[in-house]
Amino acid sequence: MTAEPSALLDIQGAIATVTFNRPQAYNSIGLDEAKHLAALAPRITENPDIRVVVLRGNGPAFCAGGDIRCFVAHIDNIEPMVRELLQALHVFLMALRDGPRIVLTSVHGAAAGAGFSIAALGDICIAADNARFTTAYNKLGVTPDGGGSIGIVERVGPRKALELFLATDSLTAQHALELGLVNQVVPADQLEAATADMAARLARNTPDAIRLTKQLVQQSSRTPAAAQLDAELEAMAHCMQTPAFREAISRFVKK
Repeated sequence: MTAEPSALLDIQGAIATVTFNRPQAYNSIGLDEAKHLAALAPRITENPDIRVVVLRGNGPAFCAGGDIRCFVAHIDNIEPMVRELLQALHVFLMALRDGPRIVLTSVHGAAAGAGFSIAALGDICIAADNARFTTAYNKLGVTPDGGGSIGIVERVGPRKALELFLATDSLTAQHALELGLVNQVVPADQLEAATADMAARLARNTPDAIRLTKQLVQQSSRTPAAAQLDAELEAMAHCMQTPAFREAISRFVKK
């Protein structure tokens, strides 16, 4: 029998869904899994129709982070393996982070280590009420990976991020919501429907509006006010020259 892929990609119109697919291992990521995710990246980036990318997990968890069994198997020469693993994972993460698409993470069960980082790296996160967010790095004596020093820091600030990385065991979905790590918490049996609804609402935006809004938001914290206002001007001027804007104005006037 051929083993199922460790991640599945389903594209339905403007919405692409990536499903971590190692339920028996809580969707943990080893070297093979990272390479498979990297291989999926071009199928997303080269499809101009995709406006929203949903990340979700199959089985009892979103993603339990790095695969400890993979680490054990390479423990006597672990550095080359972890470099290769993270470089492959970074190909996938950068395709999502820098791409002109909104990334929606849909989290249930465990989101630990890199799983927590990936959940936070998404532009928007919906969590089931049974979700648990755990950095886990302090338990292993290692530093953040999976974009945690980007996404988590952006959501909660540097001081709180240091506490989460070095001194916090885990967060409930409600606590994550209060910290700004999660946009919405729903009952576990409603997560799929809530995710689909949010993805559909996001996908109704034009590609230009999504791309430029995401770009403006991402750069705002490191851009001087005058330069940010200039960037807003350029983005608005661009969008107002598109057919989509003309159509929207026409519909508004007719009302």
